[in-house]
Amino acid sequence: MPYKIAVVDDDSVNLRFVRRILIENKMEVFPLNSGRALLEYMKVNTADIILLDIMMPEMDGIETLKRLRQYERENLLQETPVIFLTGKDNEDDETRGLEMGAMDFIRKPFAPKILVLRVMHCVELVKLQNDLAREVELKTESYQNLSLQIVETLAETIEAKDLYTKGHSKRVAQYSLAIAKIYGFDKSTRNKIFIMGLLHDVGKIGVPDQIINKEGRLTDEEYAIIKTHPEKGAKILEAVEEMPELSVGARWHHERYDGKGYPDGLKGVDIPIEARIIAVADAYDAMSSRRSYRSTLSQEIVRAEIEKGRGTQFDPVFADIMLQMIDDDKDYTMREIKKSPDTQEADGDSLEK
Repeated sequence: MPYKIAVVDDDSVNLRFVRRILIENKMEVFPLNSGRALLEYMKVNTADIILLDIMMPEMDGIETLKRLRQYERENLLQETPVIFLTGKDNEDDETRGLEMGAMDFIRKPFAPKILVLRVMHCVELVKLQNDLAREVELKTESYQNLSLQIVETLAETIEAKDLYTKGHSKRVAQYSLAIAKIYGFDKSTRNKIFIMGLLHDVGKIGVPDQIINKEGRLTDEEYAIIKTHPEKGAKILEAVEEMPELSVGARWHHERYDGKGYPDGLKGVDIPIEARIIAVADAYDAMSSRRSYRSTLSQEIVRAEIEKGRGTQFDPVFADIMLQMIDDDKDYTMREIKKSPDTQEADGDSLEK
């Protein structure tokens, strides 16, 4: 079935243009000329995604989204994904919109290909999230029965937003699994941690591509938006009612052992143990992989940074295990696409059997 797109804009020229472009790409479009019209429409209809103009008379896009979210909460409805349409470069509006749950911004004048790609990208991400929730509902057993294909597809789709982190979630999952095995967790717990590692960055769905892929230093406002991804990720995974603990890695992998992390400033053993493991694995992969602003760091530098963060950024127990893994990796193969012998049990796109 074609995607159902509600387009809200008080400018009839823009409305006709967007409608034509989306219809040409096999989408079903419902044009609306005001925020009030959208609210009335959503009382009796659904949409896969809403394209919502920010600058409108009487009720602007921000107020419209606020009222829509209130209506959805009161009626126990699933939130409809929203992309804002804007003709102005206004950081305050973007920050407010993203804090309220908007998925992205598209700037006017529209480039047809960009418009279509952004819409399809957002709809497919939401579809994958919903598929994951439905998959879990159908299972009678725990993580061994969760469809890893869906989980990995979701992780890969998230990574498609970032040109420099392909394979990051898979590697973090593999390193986390290796740490958990050395620590002595049983197979079921190791598999749970592996899935948490795959999904730890799921909240980046809600961060605009232009911020994720920006070359150079982020502004304070952009960094504040990046820092919302743990909470966004937790919100997504908490929707999987049968396995709410999946959200643990997403929410708390940026907490620090000394309490100076985010989003909640948890300290020491108050940070869930799974998140403490993923935090070390995540930092290791960030340093041992290429980024837009630098190449892969040497193994000596990576090791020194892990050791430096022992007891401050990282749980010293799991930092020591990662240091042991680094020392065992004589040829520095534990990075990028290459896999360490310590992580081979996770290879083959499957959980431990």
